[in-house]
Amino acid sequence: MLKQDEASTILASRRGFLRRTLTAGAGLAAAAVIPQGAAAAAEGDGMTQASPKARGYHLTPHILDYYKSAAQ
Repeated sequence: MLKQDEASTILASRRGFLRRTLTAGAGLAAAAVIPQGAAAAAEGDGMTQASPKARGYHLTPHILDYYKSAAQ
């Protein structure tokens, strides 16, 4: 049988491990959710005019206006 000191040390060690594991899991869950929320906010702000499947550079009317003004 374990002595009182050893038993409390083992329990404290287990609690610390569980606390760190839960904290890491919560951090990973938050990291997985935050980029999706930011992308949803960007879609809803009316700034993007491309289809949701399109990726990369998009030549939009305001960019064309900039190029025209920069060329003059």
